[in-house]
Amino acid sequence: QVRLVESGGGSVQAGGSLRLSCAVSGYNYSPNCVAWFRQAPGKEREGVAGISRRSGSALYRDSVKGRFTISQDNAKNTVYLQMNSLTPEDTGMYYCAGGGGCYSLAKWRFSDWGQGTQVTVSS
Repeated sequence: QVRLVESGGGSVQAGGSLRLSCAVSGYNYSPNCVAWFRQAPGKEREGVAGISRRSGSALYRDSVKGRFTISQDNAKNTVYLQMNSLTPEDTGMYYCAGGGGCYSLAKWRFSDWGQGTQVTVSS
């Protein structure tokens, strides 16, 4: 079973930056794809970015392209999400998720989830 632990959330002003970390661990298994999802109050959980642990290829939802960067340090089994130029619309609970492949950011592709870390962006 895979364990994912998020960290790095917090409260920032609009225009600020934040870096989230996802530590991945497991017993004889590691997800092929690690992704970040977020959920704001009253809204559905949505995929933000994902990275293929094998190739390093990344995918993003349109609203964060050019502002967010997903990366990984495989030696540390850690995936990062660098978030720049944050806006209040980026506010939400951010979850790290593991799945079999980064074909899309559909929720059903991910079977392992972290506990979440809160990101709040003030005007």
